[in-house]
Amino acid sequence: MIDATPLLRLYARQRLRRLARQRPAETQERQLLRLVRRAEETRFGRDHGFARILSVRDFQERVPIRRYEAMWADYWRPAFPVLTDISWPGTIPYFAASSGTTTGRTKYIPVSHAMLRANTRAAFDLLTHHIANRPESRVFGGRSFMLGGSTDLVAEAPGIHSGDLSGIAARAVPGWLRGRTFPPPDLALLADWGRKVEAMGRRSLAEDIRALGGTTSWLLLFLDRLAEMAPDRPRTLRALYPRLELLVYGGVSFAPYRAAFERWVAGAPIDLREVYPASEGFLALADRGVGEGLRVLLDTGLFLEFVPVEELGAAAPRRFWIANVGTGVNYAVVLSSCAGAWAYLLGDTVRFVDLDPPRLLVTGRTSYMLSAFGEHLIGEEIERAVTEAAEAVGTAVTDFAVGPVFAQGTGTPGGHLYVVEFADPAAAGPRLAEVAARIDGRLSALNDDYRAHRAGGFGMDAPRVELAPPGTFAAWMRARGKLGGQNKVPRVITDADLLASLRRAAAERRPPPV
Repeated sequence: MIDATPLLRLYARQRLRRLARQRPAETQERQLLRLVRRAEETRFGRDHGFARILSVRDFQERVPIRRYEAMWADYWRPAFPVLTDISWPGTIPYFAASSGTTTGRTKYIPVSHAMLRANTRAAFDLLTHHIANRPESRVFGGRSFMLGGSTDLVAEAPGIHSGDLSGIAARAVPGWLRGRTFPPPDLALLADWGRKVEAMGRRSLAEDIRALGGTTSWLLLFLDRLAEMAPDRPRTLRALYPRLELLVYGGVSFAPYRAAFERWVAGAPIDLREVYPASEGFLALADRGVGEGLRVLLDTGLFLEFVPVEELGAAAPRRFWIANVGTGVNYAVVLSSCAGAWAYLLGDTVRFVDLDPPRLLVTGRTSYMLSAFGEHLIGEEIERAVTEAAEAVGTAVTDFAVGPVFAQGTGTPGGHLYVVEFADPAAAGPRLAEVAARIDGRLSALNDDYRAHRAGGFGMDAPRVELAPPGTFAAWMRARGKLGGQNKVPRVITDADLLASLRRAAAERRPPPV
């Protein structure tokens, strides 16, 4: 294989110069107006007077914030699956079938040709920052392995398909790149996740893998299985893929998994890069080190707005954008895209850590707030508390979920129940009460409302932790038909039946008491 990295290096130098000259607010407003001009003659554009929109302020006055359900009911569902000139010009060729992490219902997210090109540009921005950090890189000298969904898409109508976004993206890879990607078509088509992992893992061990990417939690499960396939090799990424230089992860918070990934890359010059992709668009990626914030993509086909989380239920919430966001505020993300989503509430929450260039941290989901008792916890606080509690007893978190448990009678207020799968259950198992106490203490330090409700045990009981034996979460997701790289474990479970099913899955895997 001819090493194409020198060409990538030329592109990266040019792109870095353009990024250095970017003025964030000007770039985003220009991006919005380009999107609006493209969609003027669509049904949505005519309904909202796009022809008269000349500024961000005009847009915000004419286009209200909508959730998926409203876009689906008012614009997408009546014409589905043939969306021609509905909210984006032309006919939408693909729909990303999203399982709906919080609701469980399948969503069909339009994916235009323009969006596929935008996602490709975002991927090259990721490689640009990798090259800037690793000038000696030879990433295009071998194959890039994306641990994604099946490319076996559903034909919804002639020329229109639905399926996993990663499968759609794999189909749309430029021809000159196809020989540099993994898995090959016969493996990429496999829909059964278990069979696919086995087949991809074994074949990949014989390939020259230079980059590896996927959803954070599923990557770890894959690496564990890969190590079992090669018992003669040390349990490190470099032993499995000797020329690996780039590990890309995203989709869920990295914090609970950081210690495990650091063990996998220990002693090897492997570049860790977090990304913030969604079915609706590629929003941000790491241009610096782990935990230093993700740089917002300003010119690749998206316009972003941000609403303070506490105002989401207001009749007229304030709508900020890159020109006037602030650091340290927890915002809900609102997106307009080159696939016809307009002022669309994405469902994620973020907090800015830099403004020029803008960098953010993903703090959770709008539906991943836990406030069954008025405690108002956000996902970032919960994940931080669980991660630090596990580290304090000498282990790491493999997966976890938390939900409220309400009092069945009088005398107790109810509280939180954590179901946690630890990397080393032998270390954590005898100390679950300590883990729970540490979670309680950390959340009390992080969140005033939580501390007030826990004061004296009056408003909430102390949290409890139940041990999930190894493999619990994978088995539970499989039983729900949610196994695979496009599905995310729900962190906050407010559905009592769903929480009960997870507890049963954990109980079934525990050894009987002696």
